[in-house]
Amino acid sequence: MKIVKTLFAASALALTAGGAFAENPMVGGAAMYADKNIVENAVNSADHTTLVAAVKAAGLVDTLAGDGPFTVFAPTNDAFAALPDGTVETLLKPENKEMLTKILTCHVVGKAVMSDALQGMIKDDGGKHPVPTLGGCTLQASYMGDKIVLEDENGTKATVTIADVEQSNGVIHVIDAVLLPKM
Repeated sequence: MKIVKTLFAASALALTAGGAFAENPMVGGAAMYADKNIVENAVNSADHTTLVAAVKAAGLVDTLAGDGPFTVFAPTNDAFAALPDGTVETLLKPENKEMLTKILTCHVVGKAVMSDALQGMIKDDGGKHPVPTLGGCTLQASYMGDKIVLEDENGTKATVTIADVEQSNGVIHVIDAVLLPKM
């Protein structure tokens, strides 16, 4: 019996230690470090090169590298590629900086919101929760199966494909579509 108790205690300790050192998910083939900020991590993701270029073109690097906290719903390169031909190239032009900034900040919330908290808010609100963004857009969060889905003011839906990527100044949730301000 003493051996069983000892094994149980050791197993409990190992599980606790394992949880304390849980790693962030990999994103775009790169490790994401909770002690680095959103920009420091995003530049390493092969799946977010378009987003990083857009953040630079919009002049948002210093903001997203700042204290936060922020929640960033980060569209992948494939999400940007799904936009109509020429859209990304047009938005990256200096004369379109204001519109690009508006689009990007419609993917940013001014607090760190982990997926379990967002799921709780969705449940508390009867299946849909409004998410106000720094860009003045209000996204509607809901679930589809076990995935969080965000809908912009135009009806475009994005699914969170990788949740809870912790950052020193917030959290990133990877999404599969670009969300736009009301058109």
